[in-house]
Amino acid sequence: MKWYELSEKAVLQVTHANKAEGLTEKQVVEKQKEHGFNELQEGEKKSAILAFLEQFKDFMVIVLLAATLISGLLGEYIDAIAIIAIVIINSFLGFFQERRAEKSLSALKELSAPQVMVLREGEWRKVPSRELVLGDVIKFTSGDRIGADVRIIEAKGLEIEESALTGESLPVTKRTDAILGEEVPLGDQENMGFMGTLITRGSGIGIVVGTGMNTAMGQIANLLQTAEVMITPLQRRLEQLGKILIVVALFLTMLVVGIGVLQGHNLYNMFLAGVSLAVAAIPEGLPAIVTVALSLGVQRMIKQRSIVRKLPAVETLGCASVICSDKTGTMTQNKMTVTHIWSNKTTWTVSGTGYRPEGSFYLDEQEVQPAKHKALHQLLLFGLLCNGTSVMKNEDDYVIDGDPTEAALLVAAMKAGLGRDNAHKQYKIVEEYPFDSTRKMMSVVVEDHEGKRYVITKGAPDVLLTKSTKALWDQKIAPLSSSIENEIQAAIDHLAGQALRNIAIAYRPLEVHEQIGNEQEMEQGLTFIGLQGMIDPPRPEVKQAVRECRDAGIKTVMITGDHVITAKAIATQLGILKMGGKVLDGAALSKMSQEELENVVDDVYVYARVSPEHKLKIVKALQAKGHIVAMTGDGVNDAPAIKAADIGISMGITGTDVAKEASALVLLDDNFATIKSAIKEGRNIYENIRKFIRYLLASNVGEILVMLFAMILGLPLPLIPIQILWVNLVTDGLPAMALGLDQPEDDVMRRKPRHPKEGVFARGLGWKVVSRGFLIGAMTLIAFMVIYKNNPDNLAYAQTVAFATLVLAQLIHVFDCRSEKSVFDRNPFQNLYLVGAVISSVLLMLVVIYYPPLQPIFHTIPIVPRDWMVIVGLASIPTFLLAGSLLTRKKA
Repeated sequence: MKWYELSEKAVLQVTHANKAEGLTEKQVVEKQKEHGFNELQEGEKKSAILAFLEQFKDFMVIVLLAATLISGLLGEYIDAIAIIAIVIINSFLGFFQERRAEKSLSALKELSAPQVMVLREGEWRKVPSRELVLGDVIKFTSGDRIGADVRIIEAKGLEIEESALTGESLPVTKRTDAILGEEVPLGDQENMGFMGTLITRGSGIGIVVGTGMNTAMGQIANLLQTAEVMITPLQRRLEQLGKILIVVALFLTMLVVGIGVLQGHNLYNMFLAGVSLAVAAIPEGLPAIVTVALSLGVQRMIKQRSIVRKLPAVETLGCASVICSDKTGTMTQNKMTVTHIWSNKTTWTVSGTGYRPEGSFYLDEQEVQPAKHKALHQLLLFGLLCNGTSVMKNEDDYVIDGDPTEAALLVAAMKAGLGRDNAHKQYKIVEEYPFDSTRKMMSVVVEDHEGKRYVITKGAPDVLLTKSTKALWDQKIAPLSSSIENEIQAAIDHLAGQALRNIAIAYRPLEVHEQIGNEQEMEQGLTFIGLQGMIDPPRPEVKQAVRECRDAGIKTVMITGDHVITAKAIATQLGILKMGGKVLDGAALSKMSQEELENVVDDVYVYARVSPEHKLKIVKALQAKGHIVAMTGDGVNDAPAIKAADIGISMGITGTDVAKEASALVLLDDNFATIKSAIKEGRNIYENIRKFIRYLLASNVGEILVMLFAMILGLPLPLIPIQILWVNLVTDGLPAMALGLDQPEDDVMRRKPRHPKEGVFARGLGWKVVSRGFLIGAMTLIAFMVIYKNNPDNLAYAQTVAFATLVLAQLIHVFDCRSEKSVFDRNPFQNLYLVGAVISSVLLMLVVIYYPPLQPIFHTIPIVPRDWMVIVGLASIPTFLLAGSLLTRKKA
């Protein structure tokens, strides 16, 4: 039912409300039994045990568990315990992240008013908001939160701040008459009050027409419950990789067992050899290193003023192709600022944004002193006097106590050197007529030091024009002729066309013996002075951030509950709306099917006057077109779309708890430009993950091939299982983690976003893994064969040489993994963590080879110096052979 269309009488009839007496206790109990309490319902929760066990469904976790089983079968119980520890830690991390996400609805509940004034059985009572029912009569005043959705039947200067629901920055002036219209957006339902919104001015009475899940807030709660949580591209890639590795491990095990049995070897020995190959095929440390790399990226992002709440979502930023950004408070400052002043056929511009009283006045781009321009000075002074708001310095910033519109007028006056204290010394406030939604104006009567009195009025320009009989024109007071009125109207239209909210100011000197009467008597025969045009200005750093995102192939889309004209103007200023780009409003969106929206979504850059359902619809349409969508916002209305997006981004300062809980990333400084830094970090994290996947898998391919070729050739095993596990967990682990700390390459923000379906092995990574792995395996096998051939009675020594060759080949190869092109493209000492990790791995290898207590465990024998020449020479070939050929090809 569209409550805003109904008259007061119809609302009372439908809800069975009694305006004079309210409901009886009996009626309340019956309605609570029928409809339940006025609270948001939560969906079914999984038990803690089930939620924890579900963490083990991840495919890479299964890979780790398989490695644990294999290590146990080989008697390597220490390795098995270490792997189990990694699995449990990862599972607890996922469990706690999931539990934290369930706080969204709890945060929504906290927005509901805990206590409300309700009329019951003829008397006003304060009751918990959860006890409200359909048909209750409630009253509210400045500072209250509305406890349910209400149809307003009485409004005295009532203004309600609804930005958390609608995204509109200004409080909405409320009225009581019915509103007719096919689909009136939430922000235009001026006779409605919504659960959780805040009264900023005036008072009112309303009939409860929606409780619990039947409120606008309840609809958002429902969207939060039903919005699908997207898995990240990295999660998809690792799941695919895990499946491949399991298949490879099983295939190799069966292959080796089959070959060995055909060659007449013992079945048990062949099974152990097959298990050794399976161990080589599975990079046991991969999931742990991915987690560590993401965690280290998170630490870097905190330094750049952004907090990651969901670890795997970090890299999603790197492939985001569209940023859907809320306007108010995200791209704009959420601080109304006067930017244009018009009077006497002259327009001045004002610099400076926000509530900081710093700025200058310009006429035709030349700075002017307001005191030397009588009309300008008078407009600013009267805007300060007819004003109930104050601006205060709070640490390094300025805050307001009162209405944002009045704050803008006050700050403009302060920029001209006018102060409230001095102004009130010159002009004493004698009478005040507060703003009223019916009159659409506010007035004060002031008295100067000579005893002269003036009525000063500010309000909607069209209303003040009807109350005016004169105007300031050609430096004098002239009768308000139709031609002058037309020119004033043209000025109003011109400023409105720039998305400015216009406040008109007029005055009337009182006769010496004129008595002060009511507002109707005082607000007549006014002299129209001029206009002050204001807007919620863009953040100065956002334009550059939008440009850099565009250079990175990322489209920025503005989604706002604000008016089309305002949204279009801000989007144009920021460079979001390009030539030929489309703008859609909520009414048009409502009429479009999902398929119709998908057909045009790539051409739309601005969505205005949208509801929470529209935001979800937009996100899903973009995702259907193959985009990775980042959704930013700060209000309750943004939460469902934030949750449904590939990565949700909330504001840390102005963001509601609901938005933060639904998001994956929180911007500590509410700065859109921080998103650009986060995207750069996200791209680098993904590239670093590719680097160590390349390193780990090339190393593992080398291990597999050296074992497989040895068996095919009928040779003894060049490596024993404990040596393979040592290489996988120690030699591979430290350098791989260091790769996760690698600095971004210079062109990381000049590349297009990678395609969401791009595999881990895209861009030639698969070939690099196989080619380098083949050479690492071949060189290791050659080293083994050369030593074994010279001394066939000392198998352990040949295995030690093979072990050392494999380790060194991998440690040299790690520097090649830092670049997509060649090992010579980047300074090897740029990443000191990697240099340290390689040195540490070399030292650990030497300890295993030369430290007597460890030799029996790892079956090693000290290598004589002359054989190190062979080892180092062969270990260098896999990296420098291909790098040299690539370099030659590049020069050619």
